[in-house]
Amino acid sequence: MIIKPKVRGFVCVTAHPTGCATHIQQQIDYVKAKGPIKHGPKNVLVIGASTGYGLASRITAAFGSGAATLGIFYERPSEEGRPATPGWYNSIAITRAARAAGLYAGNLNGDAFSNEIKQQALAMIARDMGPIDLVVYSLASPRRTDPKTGVVHKSVLKPLGAPYTNKTVDTDKGIVSEITIEPANELEAADTVAVMGGEDWELWMKALADAKLLAPGATSVAYSYIGPIHTWPIYKDGTIGRAKVDLERAGRAIDRQLKAHGGGRAFISVNKALVTQASSAIPVVPLYISILYKIMKAKGTHEGCIEQIQRLFATQLYNDGKLQFDSEGRVRVDDWEMRPEIQDPISEIWPQVTTENLAALTDIAGYRTEFLKLFGFGLPGVDYEAEVEPHQAFD
Repeated sequence: MIIKPKVRGFVCVTAHPTGCATHIQQQIDYVKAKGPIKHGPKNVLVIGASTGYGLASRITAAFGSGAATLGIFYERPSEEGRPATPGWYNSIAITRAARAAGLYAGNLNGDAFSNEIKQQALAMIARDMGPIDLVVYSLASPRRTDPKTGVVHKSVLKPLGAPYTNKTVDTDKGIVSEITIEPANELEAADTVAVMGGEDWELWMKALADAKLLAPGATSVAYSYIGPIHTWPIYKDGTIGRAKVDLERAGRAIDRQLKAHGGGRAFISVNKALVTQASSAIPVVPLYISILYKIMKAKGTHEGCIEQIQRLFATQLYNDGKLQFDSEGRVRVDDWEMRPEIQDPISEIWPQVTTENLAALTDIAGYRTEFLKLFGFGLPGVDYEAEVEPHQAFD
């Protein structure tokens, strides 16, 4: 079939397998061009491995350090007349590339919150890999079924305490408007913590430790975001922010446990705002990203997911680098984003943006380009008029 992008709201409901594979190859080429990462990880578990920062972590570990990787994800294969999700195609592409390079690449497609997937992962690690020396926790899910109670928790993107009004943009139609978001109640806030907080990260680390599948000195990292004051009511000070506080709590607890287990470490890496499937769903944030991209590109400091993670691995995690913590014990690779010379112009531009001047004041075009790339569209060298087989399977 010929596959074209079909955008509905903040999601594209189609994905192009050849385009996704090309996007993966671009990221592999970037990591390889940066050179080997000395003393990098050798056995890596990535929980949430099919898109965004988790995918970039898997690519960096494999092609920067020659690591064996096991990716956990929850993606939909193709159906009759319907392409698979981009994460499905991404995972097939990195698996093929890794195996062609002589690297182990295992995959589990299922609910990472479940006990069943954890047990399957432990069995694969014991059989195929050996003790894990890096665990990357990068789940982005709208819901979670508690493995003990069976209760389904659903996360919400809402402020806390009071309604929040600010500008937002319909990135598809290019319309800037004002949006008011009502505050979450306590149940909604608690549910968001249950989904996006740190409990599941702790359960994964406990399962690995109990099975004696953590290497001495093992590292674990989870990814977070703080952002500027423009987005704090909906992010840092909202329901997501409360969940991230719990993620940091879990990180400290895991860090203590790993330090007692052969001198390991766990930490939160605060990363840059980027166009991802998760960030596209958050009101206000796409407008901020569109302005941010314009400023950072002009300054020559713009990075995507793969650039961010390669820098994290090469300058702090490994390669004789040392972790550099902020006052709260977090690693900051959003440091370039948060510089005054970036944030001050954003504060000046933000109140001026309208539908009419959106293209001039922001990089909405760049936002759209990056958004479509997530689904395999707009990649150079891909013939989007050609028939392509949507039914792709793992070899």
